[in-house]
Amino acid sequence: MRKPIMEDKAVPFRFVLITLDSHMSSTVMRAQKLLKKDMSGLELNAHAATDWANNPLALEKCLKDIAEGDIIFVSMLFIEDHINPILQALKDRREACDAMVAIMSATEVVGLTKIGKFKMGGKESTPLKFLKNLRGKKKDGSSDGASQMRMLRQLPKLLKFIPGSAQDVRVYFLIMQYWLSCSDNNLVALVRQMVNKYAAGPRKSLKGNFPAADPEVYPDAGLYHPTLKKRMTEDSADIPAVKKPKGTVGLVLMRAYVLAGDTGHYDGVIKSLEARGVNVLPIFSSGLDIRPAVDQFLMKDGKPVVDAIISLAGFSLVGGPAYCNPEAAAEMLGDLDVPYISAQSLEFQTLDEWQESDFGLLPIEATMMVALPELDGATGSMVFGGRGASGASMVAHPERVELLSSRVEKIVSLRNKAKQDRKIAVVIFNFPPNAGATGTAANLDVFGSLFNTLKTLKADGYDVEIPADSEALRQCVIAGNASKYGSEANVAAHVSINDHVRREPHLKEIEAAWGSAPGVHQTDGRSIFIYGAHFGNVFVGVQPAFGYEGDPMRLLFEKGFAPTHAFSAFYNYMRDDFGADAALHFGTHGALEFMPGKQTGLSSSCWPERLIGDLPNFYLYASNNPSEGLVAKRRSAATLISYLTPPLRCAGLYNELMDLKASVDRWRACDPSHENERVQLATLIQTQAAALELVGETPVWVGDGEIEVPLVAERLAELEETLIPDGLHIVGETLDDEARNGYLSAIASASSDIEISDKAISAIISGKDVKAVAKLDGVKPKDDAFAAYEQLAQHDVNINLDGERSAMLRALDGRFIEPVAGGDLIRSPEILPTGRNIHGFDPFKIPSRFAISDGAQQATRLIDRHIDDHGKLPETVAMVLWGTDNLKSEGGPIGQALSLMGARPRFDSFNKVAGAELIPLEELGRPRIDVVMTMSGIFRDLLPLQMRMLAEAAYLAATADEPLNQNFVRRNALATQEREGCDIETAALRVFSNGEGAYGANLNNMVENSCWDDENELGDLFTQRKSFGYSRTGIVHQNQKLFQGMLGKVDAAYQNLDGVETGVTTLDQYFDSLGGIARAASKENGNNVPVYIGDQTRSDGTVRTLGEQVSLETRTRALNPAWFEGMLKHGYEGVRQIEAHITNTVGWSATTGQVDPWVYRELTETFMLDPEMRKRLAELNSKASVGVANRLLEAHERNYWTPDDETLEALRSVSEELEDRLEGVEGEIAA
Repeated sequence: MRKPIMEDKAVPFRFVLITLDSHMSSTVMRAQKLLKKDMSGLELNAHAATDWANNPLALEKCLKDIAEGDIIFVSMLFIEDHINPILQALKDRREACDAMVAIMSATEVVGLTKIGKFKMGGKESTPLKFLKNLRGKKKDGSSDGASQMRMLRQLPKLLKFIPGSAQDVRVYFLIMQYWLSCSDNNLVALVRQMVNKYAAGPRKSLKGNFPAADPEVYPDAGLYHPTLKKRMTEDSADIPAVKKPKGTVGLVLMRAYVLAGDTGHYDGVIKSLEARGVNVLPIFSSGLDIRPAVDQFLMKDGKPVVDAIISLAGFSLVGGPAYCNPEAAAEMLGDLDVPYISAQSLEFQTLDEWQESDFGLLPIEATMMVALPELDGATGSMVFGGRGASGASMVAHPERVELLSSRVEKIVSLRNKAKQDRKIAVVIFNFPPNAGATGTAANLDVFGSLFNTLKTLKADGYDVEIPADSEALRQCVIAGNASKYGSEANVAAHVSINDHVRREPHLKEIEAAWGSAPGVHQTDGRSIFIYGAHFGNVFVGVQPAFGYEGDPMRLLFEKGFAPTHAFSAFYNYMRDDFGADAALHFGTHGALEFMPGKQTGLSSSCWPERLIGDLPNFYLYASNNPSEGLVAKRRSAATLISYLTPPLRCAGLYNELMDLKASVDRWRACDPSHENERVQLATLIQTQAAALELVGETPVWVGDGEIEVPLVAERLAELEETLIPDGLHIVGETLDDEARNGYLSAIASASSDIEISDKAISAIISGKDVKAVAKLDGVKPKDDAFAAYEQLAQHDVNINLDGERSAMLRALDGRFIEPVAGGDLIRSPEILPTGRNIHGFDPFKIPSRFAISDGAQQATRLIDRHIDDHGKLPETVAMVLWGTDNLKSEGGPIGQALSLMGARPRFDSFNKVAGAELIPLEELGRPRIDVVMTMSGIFRDLLPLQMRMLAEAAYLAATADEPLNQNFVRRNALATQEREGCDIETAALRVFSNGEGAYGANLNNMVENSCWDDENELGDLFTQRKSFGYSRTGIVHQNQKLFQGMLGKVDAAYQNLDGVETGVTTLDQYFDSLGGIARAASKENGNNVPVYIGDQTRSDGTVRTLGEQVSLETRTRALNPAWFEGMLKHGYEGVRQIEAHITNTVGWSATTGQVDPWVYRELTETFMLDPEMRKRLAELNSKASVGVANRLLEAHERNYWTPDDETLEALRSVSEELEDRLEGVEGEIAA
């Protein structure tokens, strides 16, 4: 062996190692000690890219080391935030250093490799091509991590005897081997190999003096346990087992941590699970592909040997963060068929930083460690460990680990418990309270669905007492003993004050918000009421309300908001008194997941975590709402089970609209030579259309209506062809042929360029062979169009599958729920069949290429509409962006906002969205329009990278050296900078939302509770709640003055429709957000800001004014017998839907003043002044029927319409008598 160099003769040598995180830190320290024995002059400096964002000094030190480095090694840099700070420094040093090696990184980094005679260059260099192959399984299943590692080990042997630069290529692959199995010895050998081969200049004497050992080979797939002598094994029998185990859990570990000996976080989880009597099989695999280890250790004879699988790796199971392959991962998990939980160890921040933060996980952590595993099918996301304050080694977070272990223990117990002994707590909702809304959910007949679910549970072996029918079920839950206690629902149990005080660990926080126990909600002063009813081993509970509904303004002044005593007691009762084995939240959506706390990566200080605790949580959720579903998944540890949205149908025409169409048809059929007849028909058409508020009575049409009548015909066609929901979905009921026809027709028109005839669709529904169906349209199997018929036939099969009840049974049996991207069924029929665990779109791919193009087209439509209406370009647009519509459209509204500003996404070398760039003005062809964006709290939580991208686009526009008359963003930013005395970074802020952990403007609560006097109060509330600016670096700070200044420049407010099923009068969030910003902008600039709605639910898209949209929805839904009869067949819940439409209409009047008075007149005549209809509503839902009458009166009192004296008196009389009926006064409702 070569003698060590004496220290006084040691040659100084700087080796710089740069990688993603600090998982190698302890290995580096140990390796340096070993290396110093021979290389006393060696200086080994390691840097973690995750340190740079919060520690500028760490970045400065890294740049200095690069500038002085002799050999530089780079790995795992694939995010622009990590690449850009050092890329130029690497380029500058490349030629001067002895060697530079980059592996497993973005192309622009790997391309800097320079060793000996080999320089990485060109698009298809051999090492680069191989590096691209180090990914997850291909769609055809032809490759995996183990085979790739075998290939990597063979290549150096094959290259050994090839002269020239091939020897340097051989070293490159050896270096990859060392690094991918980077134990202490392999890191030592890596450094020695590079010094021995490439030391140059003043260090040349070192070259050839430090031979390196061959890479030590470790198992590609193996098991780890801290008690094993060598810490790893390839035999499951070596893993110690607990006595009398409750079950077995597979743990997925990162091989790199195991090889580095940095396993403190893993050891904590293993110890905790074993202490609870759960066996563990901690597995690892090479090549970022866990499938070989799963096949080898977690399956036997095609069956799982574990009861659950927990990923502690923090990434996608196949392909890691850069090359995730969710299809392959989901297929593997489906074969395993056990619950899959993903937990995170923190690398991008310390545990202390996470604990103290309001938002929890950083944007990149939320994307890589939460969003990507969700694509695989992961649930129960939570932090379990990370780096402590010193940052040296990984440690387990004791409290988080105990909760994780407890949750897993409960899941294992649920899986192994006999069905007849399982206790299930079904949670239904009551929002808004005191409004006849108990047991309602979006697009779902809750009691009909729940009744079918109880029958299914009974048939599957659960101990369930079944009421006679769904109405009897509703009476048990809502009526019951409610009159005895003066409560909103049956009181199933009482929690005494003493019990509540004794067992509520966070009592002081609740009392700080709501006063001493028991508070004022659901109480008789001595105890807290638990609403609901017991049906054997199933408890159907009514979730209490937030508590602030009647006074939403208090949210502005209470940072430490807390749930009510009743809310906390409800979940304590479920867990501790009823002893639930699992919770099933029933329908979209409740309040649990929106309780205060971090956005993602919750801690013990977060209320959703405190309330749900370790209880397995399943959530029946609308398939078309992935964004709010993800909030439930991430903030309440829920496994989602999707349900179908209601059937769709064309609205059709009715009453006077049919008469008008008949007149139009007669006019069209009239011979143009019969001028007098055409003139008479045109006069009749104007009279009829004016009576329907479709046209004005004046000016009187001149001539035969050649211009005007076709426009009326277009309006009628729009009304007739508009898609509307036909009632509500009922779990467990299949669709009839008419409903299937409506779905398939809508899917066919939206999903294909091929025109599929009505007769072909009918043939599909009747069960005809696809070839015979296509033949009806003249299409043959060899034609390209044939695939559209096959797809539509498969959609018909999927839409009729009863996947929802079976999925609930699977979930309660502790089995895997298959993942699927949530979305609009019409545009994304791949969400079928329902009964799956919905997730969002890959956040690295939002906006998609299609969304960018489509967004640009819709932006043009908005500009053109504004020019048509106002004769000029809109210079500043206030735009509302929701998480839901962006996830469903792959980022369409984001594409619109970017296009308005004249920007587009910037993609990195992995084809992932990395930021924004400006479109040159000459290419844009118009000025850059300023866009003030207000994001929903859900958008903020789910799409943090897109928040930064939009903020970057605004900043780039604000700092572009362009004429001010061609760049309104820059013009406004410079004016703001001068007015406010701020820097350009602040003046360029355009992305606003709630503060961390808060949601909504809460205007909807003010409107629903009628607790406001002046419309400007609503604007003020919006401004205060939504004035938190988000910068391009992710920094958040409230700047209400800046926000108000921007609103004062707004020319138009704009938002997209979320989907076919919902409209602006369906959801109160629309007027809460778009109405709110319109009211705030109108106050600031002194004018009534025009409001526009983008509708891309069918055809090529259109832009309507708010008034047009409300009128369209009122005619096609609220006043349309096809809509309200479809709702009323669901009884109680149908009346609530009608009341909600009217309340939301009032919300639009309050926030925009752009609702035509005739809307209220027609609603009054249809629902309140028709005796038979009034009686039906009162009998079905007395509270909601009172709400209808009172809301219409409120609209009059606020001057939104002025009924004649007779109508007003009749409406007041109706309101009084409905109130009497509600309070039990006998007697018929007056005609």
